[in-house]
Amino acid sequence: MAKNEIDAVTGTATTGHEWDGIKELNTPLPRWWLWTFYACCIWAALYMVAYPAWPLVSSYTSGLLGYSSRANVAADMAALQALRGEKAALLAKADLADIEKDQALLAFARAQGRAAFGDNCAPCHGSGATGSKGYPNLNDDDWLWGGTLDALHQTIQYGIRSGNAQARENQMPAFGKDGTLKKDEIVQVANYVLSLSGQPTRQGVDLAAGKQLFADNCAVCHGEDAKGNQELGAPNLTDRIWLYGGDEASLVETITNSRGGVMPAWADRLDPVTIKALAVYVHTLGGGR
Repeated sequence: MAKNEIDAVTGTATTGHEWDGIKELNTPLPRWWLWTFYACCIWAALYMVAYPAWPLVSSYTSGLLGYSSRANVAADMAALQALRGEKAALLAKADLADIEKDQALLAFARAQGRAAFGDNCAPCHGSGATGSKGYPNLNDDDWLWGGTLDALHQTIQYGIRSGNAQARENQMPAFGKDGTLKKDEIVQVANYVLSLSGQPTRQGVDLAAGKQLFADNCAVCHGEDAKGNQELGAPNLTDRIWLYGGDEASLVETITNSRGGVMPAWADRLDPVTIKALAVYVHTLGGGR
């Protein structure tokens, strides 16, 4: 078959290729598409020369224009530090207790703390710091480790179970998983804890037995009155504020398998002034003591 054979139906020349009686038409790509493709290839080549593009052993090609997004961020941060200037220096030198006494310094610390909170803390605690299941509400007056300025500052600095040598550390036993309590005993304790905050309990559960089990196993941390111990990070069980849920099923799960939330040590990521501003901001949300 000749390559220049003209297809009778379409009037287009064929390429000479034929499969099972089906002939391939010689239909070239549109010129506009080809020129666009060539232009994109040229643009890509010029881009790789002008901007950072190729990885090297320990770095990358910097490009003829010397552009670097990392350098831009560093320049923006330097400009921000210069803008904060004198106020930032005063905040760095001021004692935590004195910041809230100076209205101008307090306003500056809150503004910086709010921005840092949105960037670093809001993903867990929420943009309004109201928390969610497993993440404390920072607007109320219920604190595991204390709500004073110093306590907040330490918690933010070193975190909770973060691996930092100065982190807040505690560990609630997994009473069911470890075999310390049986399933029916866990149900009794859970219902006794529900009764402490005036919540309804399961009918037929022996609350007196639950009270005794609580005294034998839980009071050492939560206290005989179950109002908690901030030195140990043990929560108050007499209010209706629950970190992981206050229904029977949630309490049974907590008693059985324990809980162990982790908060990062921000001293490893943020500068001391920003941490100080964060402590002030959280303290002034309404729940700080």
